[in-house]
Amino acid sequence: MLSACAPRAPEVQTLTVMTHDSFSVSAAVARQFEQANNAKLVFLKSGDAGAMLNKAILSMNAPLADILYGVDNTFLSRALEAGIFEPTSLAFSESIPSEFLIGVAPYALPVDYGDVCINYDKAYFIENHLTVPASLEELSDPNYKGLLVVEDPTTSSPGLAFMMATRVHFGESWLDYWQSLLENGVVIVDDWEAAYYTNFSGSSGRGLQPMVVSYATSPAAEVIFADPPVETAPTGSIVGPETCFRQIEYAGILKGTNSHDLAEKFIQFLLSKPFQTDLPLQMFVFPVLPEAELPKAFVKYAEQVDDPATLTPTEIAINRETWLEEWSQVMGR
Repeated sequence: MLSACAPRAPEVQTLTVMTHDSFSVSAAVARQFEQANNAKLVFLKSGDAGAMLNKAILSMNAPLADILYGVDNTFLSRALEAGIFEPTSLAFSESIPSEFLIGVAPYALPVDYGDVCINYDKAYFIENHLTVPASLEELSDPNYKGLLVVEDPTTSSPGLAFMMATRVHFGESWLDYWQSLLENGVVIVDDWEAAYYTNFSGSSGRGLQPMVVSYATSPAAEVIFADPPVETAPTGSIVGPETCFRQIEYAGILKGTNSHDLAEKFIQFLLSKPFQTDLPLQMFVFPVLPEAELPKAFVKYAEQVDDPATLTPTEIAINRETWLEEWSQVMGR
């Protein structure tokens, strides 16, 4: 009889988070949120950032998740235009640098950032007595003919970011620059995996191109995941002024969720010190929270970009499709 009168434990609430395929979080960190909120987290991996966003837009009348994590500033305007997010009352203007908050509140909040840069194979340049190019201009030099592989910006997020870096750096002459790259034998592939793991000579692919569009943090990943262990990174990043494009990833609450309050708590959790400190070695990105601690290996091997090319979400929204069409015409894609 006594057991029959005992209060029932509150029901565990499931929160589904739609993410890109690169999403990762430590089980112990995820458990912190679950235990604090009597919740179960389900992560719905949905392809790369573009494919994930398409899935969220197509399913917005019957949402597949409560939260979308990982839409970046090159695609954020599409999410905002489609109206897939519910506004949130959360405010982090005092804890997050203002550069990450421009034009996104109250529908999306920044969580992490990274810089898309040219990576190079150190051994190739040493063995061939070549100087590593220090600027975008130098990539069209005949000395580097056929040595660069890039991702198609119409199908790849880092490819799109690199295209935008060239638009920022060269201004109105950016298409002339791409014509010069084309004449210098630039190789274009559909996605980052093919570029980095197949074409690039500096990673496991052992391909023919010693330069690839990747991330400033990729050299750190090469060291941390090396088997057998290595003391120095076999690759480096070209991080001169406006040679890299800053990607910022956002999270938002999907319109139609039945768990808005819990979703807001999860957004708060994403911007908490435990999650932000977990980010670098999980996804090789930088946390937006300045006080988040960076792992020693990350600090040592992930290159900081002091002067990246940047565009606001509004600038991207206004120009993205036009720039992609112009790029495709010049490159014959």
